[in-house]
Formats: sequence, structure tokens, C-alpha cells
Amino acid sequence: MIYLNAFIFAGIVCALAQIILDKFKLTPGHITVLFVIIGAFLDVFNVYDKFVLWAGGGALVPITSFGHMLTHGAIAGYEEEGFMGLLIGTFDLTSAGICAAIIFAFYFSLIFKPRD
Repeated sequence: MIYLNAFIFAGIVCALAQIILDKFKLTPGHITVLFVIIGAFLDVFNVYDKFVLWAGGGALVPITSFGHMLTHGAIAGYEEEGFMGLLIGTFDLTSAGICAAIIFAFYFSLIFKPRD
């Protein structure tokens, strides 16, 4: 059942992004920022954690999860180390994902050639 829930959640996120892209004059960058903010907003009210429990990896893969992790790390860092913990906690949780994205982007740019 968790696979179905993951598919449903990720599918809804992708469908919403496509609808926003088609109906409004927003670029993919705007939509990405919007979804990061939505994920962060949902984490502030502990809603996104319920999505993670319900959908598992389907809630951890979309871009909304990045906003969730930024906020989650900042809150945890603040509780442990005070004001300076805001940055420390944010980087602590998201550094592996950011580094992996940079490394994969570099290797894919070596393998594939862009089209004009």
C-alpha cells in the first residue's frame, strides 16, 4: 500500500506543477521555489511529517521535501544550539542532497551534450 501512496503523492505534486505551468505565466524556476516554500510551510505546522509517514519515499523525493528538510533542520538546530543552530541545522540535513545534485549534474553534463 505504501507504494500506491507514494505514487499518488508524487503524482499529485507533479500534476499540480504541470497545471500551474500550463495555466499561469510562471517559469519552472518559479514553480520550484513555490513548492520549496509550500514544503517549508507544511513542515512548520507538522503536516509534512504526516505526509512522509503516509507516502514514505513518495513524499521524500519531490521538491517539496527540500523545503521540509530546510525547515526541519533549522528548527532542530535552533533547539540544540540557539540562533547559530539555524544555519548549522539547515546545512547538516541538506548538505548530502546538495552535494549529490552537484556531482550528478557534473557527470551528466560530461556524458550528454545539450541541443540547440
